Amino acid sequence: MGAVEANRTGLGHRLRSARTRLQWTREELAVRAGVSWSAIAQIESGRRRNVRPDTLAALARVLHVTIDYMVHGSSLTTVMLEHRALLYGSDEEFVDFVGPHLAEGLERSEPTLLVTSDANVALVRRLLGARSRRVRVIRAEEVYRDPDGALAEYQRFIQRQLRGGAPWVRIVGEPIWADRSAAQTARWCRYESLLNLAFAALPVTIICPYDERTLAPSILRHAGATHPETIARGSTAVSADYVTPGAFVLGG
Repeated sequence: MGAVEANRTGLGHRLRSARTRLQWTREELAVRAGVSWSAIAQIESGRRRNVRPDTLAALARVLHVTIDYMVHGSSLTTVMLEHRALLYGSDEEFVDFVGPHLAEGLERSEPTLLVTSDANVALVRRLLGARSRRVRVIRAEEVYRDPDGALAEYQRFIQRQLRGGAPWVRIVGEPIWADRSAAQTARWCRYESLLNLAFAALPVTIICPYDERTLAPSILRHAGATHPETIARGSTAVSADYVTPGAFVLGG
């Protein structure tokens, strides 16, 4: 990525607007971003024609805007999230996908998190052997108490790994559907849909297993509606029933 021309894109105007919205002086922004006061003044006035990518990133981070907004005046970002439902009908189908998927992440130095039943964790540990010690495991009961808590748990894990320099993050998370009321089930389905918004711009793969042996047909249908892709019988396909998060949550 080369330097960005500030005057041609309106970057200076947007930088000044974002700064004054927070009621910061140029000096305060300089301290927070680790960028010189003179550089900020030159960008805002249009005197600096070229802005380095690391300078843009530092300014965008502390101003709580995206680099796309700074450069182009929009917040449109490429979707990086890979969110897939894994439909499995046997222990073998579960471990035959999850085991190699996590092993591949370990080989690529991608932090991996497994959240599922104790029985499924045991299957994965048996397949991976000593490598399983490098997989972070959390019991499903600890994560899936309520949708807000689950979302926060995943956000903490992802951000911690990315701040530590991880190139990508892999999560296998199997929600708990048993003994949920109709209202609770609907809330968890909305949670699955909202993951597509919450993590859209992050380098993350989230696989959500669904056990076809125990789950109601309505929940399995919702898996297709809330995941852009589904995995079944070893094949990954675009979900024909996928509904965008806005339409799903609002019932449109």
